[in-house]
Amino acid sequence: MPDRRPVDELSIEELERVLALKKREARQKNLRRMRTTGRVIDTSPQSAPQPVAPAYEDDVPEKAKSQPPQFEKRKAVPQFEDAIDAREYRKPSNSGRIWRSFVERSLLLVEVGAVIGLIVLGVALFNGLNILESETAQAQADAEAMRVAGIPTAVPTPQLSLENVVLPTGHTFQNDQPVFNFGEVPESMQGLARTQIYLPASVARPPATDDTPLRVLIPNINVDNTIVQGVDWGALQQGVGMLPNGSLPTNDADNVVLAAHNDIYGEIFRDLDQLEAGDELQVQTRSGFYTYIVRETLIVEPDAVHVMDSQGTAMVTLISCYPYRVNTQRIIVHADRVDA
Repeated sequence: MPDRRPVDELSIEELERVLALKKREARQKNLRRMRTTGRVIDTSPQSAPQPVAPAYEDDVPEKAKSQPPQFEKRKAVPQFEDAIDAREYRKPSNSGRIWRSFVERSLLLVEVGAVIGLIVLGVALFNGLNILESETAQAQADAEAMRVAGIPTAVPTPQLSLENVVLPTGHTFQNDQPVFNFGEVPESMQGLARTQIYLPASVARPPATDDTPLRVLIPNINVDNTIVQGVDWGALQQGVGMLPNGSLPTNDADNVVLAAHNDIYGEIFRDLDQLEAGDELQVQTRSGFYTYIVRETLIVEPDAVHVMDSQGTAMVTLISCYPYRVNTQRIIVHADRVDA
C-alpha cells in the first residue's frame, strides 16, 4: 500500500529514500528508452571458441608455456549510491506517529505552562513591589507624625471635638442593647470620646435663635421630628441631632448637618437609603420653612468627616448608620436649598 502522507509528516531519512527511488526510476526509464531507439550498444565480448587443451604436456608449444595464464574477464556492473532497494523503504507504523504526536503536544503544553508561570510570577512581583511601596510610605508617614507630635507647640493645643475624627450615630449592640461604638474612634482619642459621649443629662445646649433649625420634615420617608442641638450620645437618644458647627439655613454657604439613628430610639432615619435625587425636604425655624432638594446619596466609612464640611453653597446633610443593624458604614444624603 503506497504511503499517502503529506511531505510535512516525513522525516529527513524518509525524504532521502524517496528521492533515491525517484532517481533510480528515472534512470531506468531513460535506459529503456535508449535501448528501444538503438542508442545503447552492448559492449559484452563475443564468446570466442575455446581452444582444445593438449592431451599431453609435450604437445604444448614452448611459446604457450612461457605465457602467463589467462583469467576469465567478467562484466562489471556499476553501482550507484542511490541504488536503494524499494524493499528497504517501509512505511512507519501507526504507533510511531501516535507517539510522536503525543510527544509534540506534551512539549507544547510544557511551553504554554512555562509562559503562564512567567506571567503569574511577573504579576506577583509587581503586586509585591506595590505593597512594599505602600507599606514603606505608611511607615514613613507614621514616623513623621511621631516626630511632629514631639515638637513642642508655641500655644496650647485646642481641645479636639469627637466630630473631627468620626461621624455621629456610631453604635453597636451588646445583649441587644445599643452602645456607642468606640471601635470606630482612634485608640489615642477613646478617653476623650468617653467624656464627650456620656454627657450629663443636665448639659446645657446652645440657646435657640430665630434662625436655629427646630424641625425637619421629609415627606417621602414619613419623617417629621424636632431637632436637638448636638450630636452626642445623649442628644441622639432624644431624636434628630444637629452638629453645633454654627451653620444656619439662612446663610448661603453653610452646611446644616443633621444626624439620627436608624435602628434605635424610633428608627428616625431608617429609610434614608430610599431617598432619590430630586426628592424634597424642609427645615423649619422660628422665622419660617427652608426647602431643600436631594442632590446625591453616598455610602462612606465612619472616618469620612469631610462630608460635614461646607461646600460653598446653602445645603443640608443627613447622616445615619448603614447597613441596618450592622452599622459599619454611614449613609450620607446631600440636599441643596432652593429658596429662602
